Amino acid sequence: MYSLGNNIKFHLFGKSHGEHVGCILENVPPGIRISADLIKEEMDLRKPRDGIGTPRKEDDNVEIASGMPDGITDGSPIKMTIANKNIKSSAYEDISTVPRPGHADLPAMIRWKDHDVRGGGQFSGRLTAPIVAAGSIAKQMLSPMGIKIAAFTRSVGRIDDDRIRTMDDALLSRKYATRACSSELDEMMTAEIINASKDGDSVGGIAECIVNGLPIGFGGIWFESLDAVLAKAVFGIPAVKGIEFGKGFDITRMKGSESNDQYHIDNGIKAMTNNMGGIVGGMSNGMPLVFRTAFKPTPSISKEQRSVDLSTMKDAVISIKGRHDPCVVPRAVSVVEAVTALVIADVSMNGAI
Repeated sequence: MYSLGNNIKFHLFGKSHGEHVGCILENVPPGIRISADLIKEEMDLRKPRDGIGTPRKEDDNVEIASGMPDGITDGSPIKMTIANKNIKSSAYEDISTVPRPGHADLPAMIRWKDHDVRGGGQFSGRLTAPIVAAGSIAKQMLSPMGIKIAAFTRSVGRIDDDRIRTMDDALLSRKYATRACSSELDEMMTAEIINASKDGDSVGGIAECIVNGLPIGFGGIWFESLDAVLAKAVFGIPAVKGIEFGKGFDITRMKGSESNDQYHIDNGIKAMTNNMGGIVGGMSNGMPLVFRTAFKPTPSISKEQRSVDLSTMKDAVISIKGRHDPCVVPRAVSVVEAVTALVIADVSMNGAI
């Protein structure tokens, strides 16, 4: 199992072409009513959309084996499983000894001689399904505390959303297939994905996440800082290659007089800007927490690429078959939300609220 958290402990298990994927969520306080409808809503957002997502369609029905009798947490570990029903392993027979460029195949094949390459095995984005299920529980745990989490697609390929976005915008993105914040951007991003797919290629993009309701002082310092623990968790999501908070790398082109978020009194202490993304010294300054996550283009593409055959130790050419998302960002938005919720729920147990 692969684990996250110190207080609210999340354990992930399964493989893309195994019987199921699932998770165990420990130390959720008893007495919290969990809505199955809200879990399903989050799971549906992660599902691929026609034209811009993988043809692999799964029911993604979450089976709760323990920890929530009658929909109320009882304090014991919550175990959830999601069946893998739509499996086609034949597409991977020709590449069992030829690592796919951009995938974990090469280091995994060298490290584990019996590595199961089908669907990416334990490295597959299929394992993000139970992350989303657990994230929904974490969101419902945080909601009574006044903490809201929402994400949206900031860019896909060459299509960028250059507007300042709010929580309301991020929530609005749930109605669009690409998770863009407007119908116009949704159309442009859809075309960008489809054009790449028609060419046998793929595109990457950026997901932006917003967290409202964190009190001043929420978080930690040094290696327990809020941005540090968030970054570690977010980098665990498949295909993530970068993360930035607030102005991120652009802040290097500003002067201190421009980058500093100055304070004033407005029904309490407020910052006049949010260049730091709501975090200073590893803790919340009371402003919305804002960060962006960069996702690489899907490495599984039908265009021919160079590789090697590990059985002969000779050069090889590979064209990847199977069913893959030409862009992972639209589905990854809900995964970013879920991981963020798990981290915030875990940190909340430190007594910061």
